[in-house]
Amino acid sequence: MSVVKFPPLNEQMDIIKRGAVEIIPEEELVKKIEKSIKTYKPLNIKLGCDPSRPDLHIGHSVVIRKLAQFQELGHQAILIIGDFTGMIGDPSGRNATRPALSLEQTRINGESYFEQASKILNREKTKIVYNSDWLGKMSFEDVIKLASKYTVARMIERDDFTKRFKSGEPISIHEFLYPLAQAMDSVAIESDVELGGTDQKFNLLVGRDIQREFGMEPQVILTMPLLVGTDGVEKMSKSYDNYIGISDEPSQIFGRTLSIPDNLIYNYFELATNVSNQKLGEVKTQLENGSVNPRDLKRELARTLVSMYHNHEAAEIAQTEFDNIFINKGLPDEIEEFKVGINQEINILDLIVLVNFAPSKGEARRLVTQGGVSIDGEKISDVQYQVKIISGMILKVGKRKFIKLI
Repeated sequence: MSVVKFPPLNEQMDIIKRGAVEIIPEEELVKKIEKSIKTYKPLNIKLGCDPSRPDLHIGHSVVIRKLAQFQELGHQAILIIGDFTGMIGDPSGRNATRPALSLEQTRINGESYFEQASKILNREKTKIVYNSDWLGKMSFEDVIKLASKYTVARMIERDDFTKRFKSGEPISIHEFLYPLAQAMDSVAIESDVELGGTDQKFNLLVGRDIQREFGMEPQVILTMPLLVGTDGVEKMSKSYDNYIGISDEPSQIFGRTLSIPDNLIYNYFELATNVSNQKLGEVKTQLENGSVNPRDLKRELARTLVSMYHNHEAAEIAQTEFDNIFINKGLPDEIEEFKVGINQEINILDLIVLVNFAPSKGEARRLVTQGGVSIDGEKISDVQYQVKIISGMILKVGKRKFIKLI
């Protein structure tokens, strides 16, 4: 067995603290790292994934990237697929009970999650575990004993439970069990450090308490900020359509990145990329003294993200294509074709829905009335417009959606 050689304490802490909101308690983390250096034993770094949302965006990548940083420092990255807890549904940040999933669905989603997370983590060095392996074996007696280790008063301290309780919203008993089940994950894998977003702080702290109840050294918790979406207002989420998916096409990643407001440039470099701390300092200085146009920094950020999730060549192609469309007012080099039928006539709203550029006629209507639809460069503003299909005509919807009709 090869001996693990870790970087010095200060070097590790500089990397670990980058972008972190809280480390609780930091002095315990220092002691754990010092011990790991002396004993040549990696720390167990835990990250639980939510299998109810299998499509990852760079908002999710913030905490996965932190796990990867620990991994690069020589520690053991442990990704817990919450196939069992997914059947409960994490109530964190929710103002209503979240629908539960079947065990089979959580497993499928969990595999998809890991496949995408592997774009960030070292697949071979990441330990994957399913919490149904231990939670599924607990008897009702075990659950009662576990529940006895925590009080309702402590549970109600949690912000989302407090708000729901005061407003008369129902809170199901099984939702109280979620933080305890997540805490048992920490007991099962003997977690030294657990990572999570700021909305997970309560659950992570419960993990510390339950580990103590089982006579274990409590884990340190490290929380990361929730990345603000491309709209500059809400946290990144598919439901707000302000996300950049890590599996998106290069052109989509590039274009969406350029749409972020200038005040998010530094945050995205810090939290969503693996650029060096020295580079981060340069970006901060350039933004503060105005020596570089923010647009150029955004282009660099966009190239960086595309390179990370695809490759350098894809980043250069995406930039060229973006410039061709939005600066030179041209068309993409490659446009997907859709067979409608020559000389067919179809209403513009039906056509937009047919080619999957809108989920409904109502959304298609909104796009037309807002001036976001054109055919062969001519804007269509009449929702009653009948399109006579001519082979090769180009339908454009929004800024980045093109399709050739045949």
